[in-house]
Amino acid sequence: MTVPDLTFAYIVEPPEYEIYACTLLASIRSHFDPGRVAAVGYCPEERMEALHPAVRKAHEMMGAEIRPLPVAGMWDDPYPHGNKILAAMQPRESRFSAFVDSDVLFLRDNRPEALVRPGHVACSMAASMTWAGQEIWDTVYGALGMAVPPERMELMRRSPGPVVPYFSAGLVVFPEDGAARFPEVWYDTARRLDRVPALAPHRRPYLDQLSLPAAIRRAGLDWHVLPEEQHYILGGVLRGEPLPADREIHTVHYRKTGRLKELGLHKVARGKLKAQTGVSFVRRLTERADV
Repeated sequence: MTVPDLTFAYIVEPPEYEIYACTLLASIRSHFDPGRVAAVGYCPEERMEALHPAVRKAHEMMGAEIRPLPVAGMWDDPYPHGNKILAAMQPRESRFSAFVDSDVLFLRDNRPEALVRPGHVACSMAASMTWAGQEIWDTVYGALGMAVPPERMELMRRSPGPVVPYFSAGLVVFPEDGAARFPEVWYDTARRLDRVPALAPHRRPYLDQLSLPAAIRRAGLDWHVLPEEQHYILGGVLRGEPLPADREIHTVHYRKTGRLKELGLHKVARGKLKAQTGVSFVRRLTERADV
């Protein structure tokens, strides 16, 4: 069997994210070569029995697996946002992997080369960082015995000016080779920061993104900042604004289905699902009393 160039990993959890995941998967299958790109959904293992049978059928039809995700005891206190780090940690057979949030939609034909870079973790700048000041990075890097990086960058949406690199964890692309596998370093970094008392007012739910830049450097990798076209975050200051007509937006991170409707993309998303499965609403794939 040929090893995929890239595997997308994402969360499939009932009730909401199992439906988002099917639309995400349909968009992956619509715009990436299935011979080069694989997809694996992860459901917290204690929720596997609650998956709607139509979600399982949709994944079978689109050539993707749903695997149980061990969650119990992985954090000192339950941290659902951290499931993305746990999903990224799971073993896969591919040259690169990408964790992608379930509320993401691919809109245009794409290739792994647009996302991957050897020796780098590819991700976009976060939309904003209104929950803490820049002084937090002294505590973050100090707790890890590291210096604050000298680089300064603009946040995607609300930036007070150039800031210490702070990335979105909604699309994180990383190599599957190297002496230290990146997701394991990310998990270790997050666990360490989760136990820093000075970070207690800020670390949840932002721990995944707070730990990401330091984890990249701790893994001996560098960051590759994706262009906005490859991870266009909706909402916030862009609420109600159309997609820019002068740019080719390949990927939108919509967060809520209402934002897709505002942009006229809800029908687009349903069209991708129908093209891949024959139905516009995933639950229609199976007959059940509650459908």
